[in-house]
Amino acid sequence: MRAVIQRVQRASVTIDGVETARIGAGYLILLGVGAADTQAEAEHLWNKIFGLRIMEDESGKTNRSIDDVGGDVLVVSQFTLYADCRRGRRPSFTAAGDPAHANALYEYFVSLARRDVPRVVTGTFAADMKVELVNDGPFTIVLDTDEL
Repeated sequence: MRAVIQRVQRASVTIDGVETARIGAGYLILLGVGAADTQAEAEHLWNKIFGLRIMEDESGKTNRSIDDVGGDVLVVSQFTLYADCRRGRRPSFTAAGDPAHANALYEYFVSLARRDVPRVVTGTFAADMKVELVNDGPFTIVLDTDEL
């Protein structure tokens, strides 16, 4: 699995001109599921994200976790995190999980987040979404379970 975690002041998802999800301060997580990923990768990735100390403390240092500050989480599925651009000009997405597999693991990942964080909202799997955010810092981290 791959995730882009952005510490945000706020973020939202709009589909067909209608805002469907919004958070305040917390994390926007763009989540990609690979063809060979399992629930074990989802658990490992979520545990790593949940434990990250990338929220600021009263001194402005990144010493706090999302749990410490009571932050919100917005999870958006993004198969394009598995783009392979090594050949030609058009990316290949063959390493991404097929939609049924990817959606099942996406939903499982969201359930893990909801277990630990009081406010978790999501985009809509496979929808054409417009994602807006105010990145706080900016602070963006990329995680891949193959490298954790």
